[in-house]
Amino acid sequence: MQIASQIDPVLKVEDLKVHFPINRGVFMREVGNVRAVDGISFNMQRGEILGIVGESGCGKSTALRALLNLIPATEGHVRFNGTDVRTCSKKQLRHLRKKMQIVFQDPFASLNPRMSVGQLLCEPYKIHGIGTPMIRREKALKLLSYVGLNEDHFFRYPHEFSGGQRQRIAIARALTLEPELLCCDEPVSALDVSVQSQILNLLKKLQKEFFLTILFISHDLAVVKYFCKRVHVMYLGRFVESQTTEGLFKTPRHPYTQSLISAIPRPKPGQQKKRIILEGDVPNPANIPKGCRFHPRCFKATDVCKKEVPNDFYFPDGSMVSCHHADV
Repeated sequence: MQIASQIDPVLKVEDLKVHFPINRGVFMREVGNVRAVDGISFNMQRGEILGIVGESGCGKSTALRALLNLIPATEGHVRFNGTDVRTCSKKQLRHLRKKMQIVFQDPFASLNPRMSVGQLLCEPYKIHGIGTPMIRREKALKLLSYVGLNEDHFFRYPHEFSGGQRQRIAIARALTLEPELLCCDEPVSALDVSVQSQILNLLKKLQKEFFLTILFISHDLAVVKYFCKRVHVMYLGRFVESQTTEGLFKTPRHPYTQSLISAIPRPKPGQQKKRIILEGDVPNPANIPKGCRFHPRCFKATDVCKKEVPNDFYFPDGSMVSCHHADV
């Protein structure tokens, strides 16, 4: 399988950085910054499912919110259908909001408990002046049927549903304005394993029906393997490896990727495999290690890793690895 073509991407992210200032003292002077996202670049083709995976705190969710302009980015460009999300006018951004939607991790926290399901689904139409109340209701009921719910759920409130049902409602709400790009911020991590598969299958079905472009954030490589076609592995604000999902699991090149894959439980009882245990904790993003940022925990680290930042090495198929001692 080849990496997707770079021609006419629906989303193009260039050197995106999100730094949060650290202020101290009586006058709250800036004494440093937390480099949550420290220069990531990637493209997404129309209809593609792309995953970003990494440990908690690596900057995945921050990057997602920055590319949707939900939080301000420090540097870089985010172009959606050729329009820079960071520098466009409020009017342009309002139009782009209809085409870029997000599904959050916790469905209970992302749904207003004082609004019924019908009100939650009709609100986007009302805000953007779409249709009459009757048309909005018909559209909302149709969306409920798409996500496996029925008309009886229209008048209920979020607390009356299970976690999986609430996530279905959140997905339906994200689809109200017929988006082109759907960003999923760990949408199944708060759900039971049996429900996770239902939600993933639902997203796959909706992706085909609506030809959605999906950016999928997760810390679970097993979920990414099932759902995504291409994946970026993120560590401490940067991508350390990018491959097709098939290639990543077949030949992981970066030591960090190898350790993540080794931690996936085997489905067959008694099957032996070699675990790679990382030593130490994730470094503080306010104090990034010199050289390779992964070297304090890396089982392949040498002196050069402590002194020099590795260059991104690109392969003919478009995959990438950033490591002095990658398995190439």
